[in-house]
Amino acid sequence: MIRLLLVDDQNLICQGLQAVLNQETDLQVVGTAENGQVAIEQAKTLQPDVVLMDIRMPVMTGIEATRLINEQLPNVKVLVLSTFDDDRDIAQSMRAGAKGYLLKDMPAPELAEAIRLVHRGYSQMAPGLMERLMTNVSDSSGKNQSAPEELTQIPPRERDVLRLIGQGCSNREIATELHLAEGTVKTYVTHLLNRLTLKNRSQLAIYANSIASALNP
Repeated sequence: MIRLLLVDDQNLICQGLQAVLNQETDLQVVGTAENGQVAIEQAKTLQPDVVLMDIRMPVMTGIEATRLINEQLPNVKVLVLSTFDDDRDIAQSMRAGAKGYLLKDMPAPELAEAIRLVHRGYSQMAPGLMERLMTNVSDSSGKNQSAPEELTQIPPRERDVLRLIGQGCSNREIATELHLAEGTVKTYVTHLLNRLTLKNRSQLAIYANSIASALNP
């Protein structure tokens, strides 16, 4: 059973999501919160597997709450569910540690499946948002241009791990594909984050996709 915490300042949104998601046999809404501050308190108390996080809320925004949950409760995954597809909101959410960014108008079955995938370790983005985010990352940091030089500093095995992260593979799947121990994969992921000065796995996936042609053998 995947335990969910719903965070939205509109009570009707929470009620509607709760009614829809509780119909899924493997999903259970264990709590709701009306702002980011309450979300952090609820997350500490309820220990949900996945938090569905709105962005624009009073008292504390979803972005700040995502950052604090990511720091204080690393086993809790945050999936943003917003009305807005603003590039700034998307980029800030991913930098804060969100595992994905979805829009509230998506069909309920697709939302349920996205929750399952995030729980399994995959990143999830609404259609078209990943491409926009990758473009912004390239434009702002110039990583596309410097990628080949950076890659020469990354050992071949770590490059393989980076490529598979870009394809959405979990650590377990990477370990199976590369015939490695899962602990070794985790070590490689940590090395990659340090080498590339990135904060989380979602940013690694975005970066890997932005240089996919250089990573593919």
